[in-house]
Amino acid sequence: MRWQCEVCGFIYDDAHGLPEDGIPPGTPLDTLPEDWECPECGAAVEEFIPLEE
Repeated sequence: MRWQCEVCGFIYDDAHGLPEDGIPPGTPLDTLPEDWECPECGAAVEEFIPLEE
């Protein structure tokens, strides 16, 4: 699943994760810590919306 930050447009892809930030591929967005923030703008995880596949 892919998610988009409503604030800045950053795309988080569950399949890719963010290995450079210690989030391995295959990590669903909804399993990230509650204090995780968008790496581009610092928005909360709640600011991400699912993208239509």
